Amino acid sequence: MGNFMVRPIGRIRSDEHGMRIELEREFIPALTNLDGFSYINVLWWFHQNDTEESRSKLVENSPYKNSPDKLGTFATRSPERPNPIALTCACITHLDFDNGIIGLAYIDADDGTPVIDIKPYTPSLDRVEHPIVPDWCANWPKSIEASGDYDWSTVFNA
Repeated sequence: MGNFMVRPIGRIRSDEHGMRIELEREFIPALTNLDGFSYINVLWWFHQNDTEESRSKLVENSPYKNSPDKLGTFATRSPERPNPIALTCACITHLDFDNGIIGLAYIDADDGTPVIDIKPYTPSLDRVEHPIVPDWCANWPKSIEASGDYDWSTVFNA
């Protein structure tokens, strides 16, 4: 299998006006009937980690307290991965169809980050009622809503 062509559909913007996705003009029609969804899954590119070194790192020291010392890339959400693709479930705060803007409550991406796709969050396809996770992360919040109030400093190594 050869190379894939992926092109940004927009960019993350984070400034005094809040967090949002600004779509490229040509993709604005893709917002049709997105209203009514409260969450979206945003696929974005870890562009600041797109190096040969980052793409070849498959095992790393764990950033988490109480976890095994080493974790494989596929057991982390690390930006250092074979294909630097990130996935974030984000709450929509507003839609501006005319200007191609999706307002977000929060996204863990930097200003200017390329967005490569957006999918609506649908519980019938995206939610798992009783997921099983390793003991070292079993006490983490059980939802995005609870994550906002969680003290994540208790989870990460200093």
